[in-house]
Amino acid sequence: MNFVPFSSKQLEVLSWWLPSRSTSKCDGIICDGAVRSGKTLCMSISFIVWAMLSFDNSFFAICGKTIRSARRNVVVPLLNVLRDMGFQVNEKISLNYFEVHDKNKENTFYLFGGRDESSAALIQGVTLSGILFDEVALMPRSFVDQAIARCSVSNSKLWFNCNPEHPKHWFYLDWIKKTEEKNMLYMQFTMDDNPSLSKTIRERYKNLYSGKFYERFILGRWVATDGLIYDFMSEKNMLYDVPHGEFTEFAVSCDYGTVNPASFGLWGLLGDTWYRIDEYYYNSRLEGSSRTDEEHYDALCELIGDRNISTVVVDPSAASFIEVIRRHGRFNVKPAKNNVLDGIRQTSTALKNGKIKICKNCRDSINEFGLYRWKNGGKDSPVKENDHAMDDIRYFVTTVVNEEIDDFFAFASDR
Repeated sequence: MNFVPFSSKQLEVLSWWLPSRSTSKCDGIICDGAVRSGKTLCMSISFIVWAMLSFDNSFFAICGKTIRSARRNVVVPLLNVLRDMGFQVNEKISLNYFEVHDKNKENTFYLFGGRDESSAALIQGVTLSGILFDEVALMPRSFVDQAIARCSVSNSKLWFNCNPEHPKHWFYLDWIKKTEEKNMLYMQFTMDDNPSLSKTIRERYKNLYSGKFYERFILGRWVATDGLIYDFMSEKNMLYDVPHGEFTEFAVSCDYGTVNPASFGLWGLLGDTWYRIDEYYYNSRLEGSSRTDEEHYDALCELIGDRNISTVVVDPSAASFIEVIRRHGRFNVKPAKNNVLDGIRQTSTALKNGKIKICKNCRDSINEFGLYRWKNGGKDSPVKENDHAMDDIRYFVTTVVNEEIDDFFAFASDR
């Protein structure tokens, strides 16, 4: 792996724990800030080197939102670097740990996932000498608290990194706002702190975000969301004519409703871009009557026509409609991934980087883009109205466009 010289802030992360440094008295380190700012890799290298110089035959933990994301974003790039540095590494992928050897020392590093409240039980019982949380703001407090409680060995230290969330997030209030009380070293990163990023790449990332997402993931601020969720969709260049080329694949996304509106989107793949080329939107309140599952299925068939559809993605709570589609046996149906905030982030990025494009004839989804808003204050969440096309588009992005992504914004910092 080729390295460019570390920035001064990265060097501080690499060396803060050395006995000669005044910061070595801290019980841990918190790094937050912009995406692609170089904090993940330098922190994980520092974590391993500290562990190998400070302990022998001890246990440590590396935690991500999932074990899969921890391995992808931390372990895979890290192990290549460790081998280049002269460490011997023995990875036990099926058992979710790896061992690091250096001369006469050996330590074990376990991987844990903090996806939800039930994850806290998975880390109980182990005694740790140190723990690294990658994207800690995506983890539930119960998991983090339980993991921290496992660090009972003398001279153990805590390592946290994350991108900012809303300013009422538990980690911001309990840790970042209390760094002195917690005896933590706190460092904020921007993309300028990652010298491996070219100016072109920096500009690309800056262009992917707008509004509060820009403030969080580019400027590194813990700010509250407000206003339109997809505010950039008001720009004229964000809407497209239906292209005349030959589509290589078709798919449909469905937000099912009986009392609430039902919204189905027909998508066509041309090159590397999915176009929303047509849609079905039925509002029973405006129409004066509800439709049955079978009537919605007939509308789905009419929307599709004679096209060969790869998959129909449906709101996972619409069990009866999913069953109707399966019973007819014509289409492959799949329940959608339904993490709202992560899905909004993924959709925002897909719209900005052109992975998906909305065609001008899709009037109902265009209308919702102009109405879909954040709730005022408190935890990030959208207002539950004018969101049916927004939901079906989100289902499409998370389940078809980003099929292999199990969580969002766990950025590796390859150098």
